[in-house]
Parts: sequence; C-alpha cells; structure tokens
Amino acid sequence: MADAKTIRITTPFTEEMSRKLKAGDSVLISGTIYSARDAAHKAMTEALARGEKLPLDWHDQIVYYLGPTPAKPGDPIGSCGPTTSGRMDAYTPTMLDQGIKGMIGKGSRSKEVVESMKKNGVTYFAAVGGAAAKIAKSVKKYEVLAYPELGPEAVAALTVEDFPAIVVIDSEGNDYYEIGQKPYRRL
Repeated sequence: MADAKTIRITTPFTEEMSRKLKAGDSVLISGTIYSARDAAHKAMTEALARGEKLPLDWHDQIVYYLGPTPAKPGDPIGSCGPTTSGRMDAYTPTMLDQGIKGMIGKGSRSKEVVESMKKNGVTYFAAVGGAAAKIAKSVKKYEVLAYPELGPEAVAALTVEDFPAIVVIDSEGNDYYEIGQKPYRRL
C-alpha cells in the first residue's frame, strides 16, 4: 500500500517524468517495463555498431536488470530480483542514447553512466535485493521478445503493477547511496 510519500509511475516513462523524481523517492511502477542483462546489452550494442535495428524501441522505456528464475505452474515468472547494475555500465551510455529513461537494478553506477544519465534525463531506480519473491508478485505477465538463446538474460516485456523501487540516482546525478550514508560517516 502506498503512503503519502510514495509516487506512482505509469509507463511509458518520459524525460519530463524522470526529471521530477529526486534521489530517495519511493515509487510504485505500473505498466510495461523491459528486462535485459549484460549479455543482451552486449548483443544490442554490437547490433548498433553494425548499423542494425534494435529488437525494440527503447524510447521512454524502463529497463530492469534481472535474471528471472523459472515460473511455478500458473505464475508468469519465478523470483525476479535485481542484478548488479555495474555489469551493464560498459554498454549503458550507448543504450541511454537509444531513449531509455529509467533503469532498475542494484548497486552503484560509474561516473560515465551518471554523466550519460544527466545528459539524457534518466533515473536509476533500485529494487530491493533479497526480495525477489515479493517483487515477482508485482509481475502480471512475462514475455520474451528478443535473444531467446540468452535464456534468463533475454530481452523480455514485463507487465507490472505497483512494482516497488527507490530512486537511487536522479536525472541531476544526485546519488542516494552517498546522500543516505553521509550523516553516518566519520570525518
């Protein structure tokens, strides 16, 4: 259940929406988000370098870095917690230039990624690691769209309802990992 401080987001996720969010905001995302991990990011970056078209239009979309477990009978997906986002950092600036406006994962991002986020008006959300089974309850549909040979790293569409996340790095580059720890650091 959302409280007064929780912001509801419905996809597509525009730059205007992204720029309104601030580091530390709690959000619930509904609509369609797309999963892709490092193998898919590498394949897409290589396709772009060859002048090929990507398997989907990333404009105003949110990418979720996950590797789902197999679904139990009757469920659309198994556990689906975030993977470490830094694994995508080598490919992220290229992908953000394709129109992605939100990323969901866990862990910090490189300086190059943060600069690309600021340039492109992108928000980085964290999903809670260790809560994969709970997160899966927000997924209503899971459909592989591209690179099925990559198994759980394939590009897939997820229809989500009230997917819980926290803005970790906002489109201005403010980093909640740093902001949140600052009061507890010793000089």
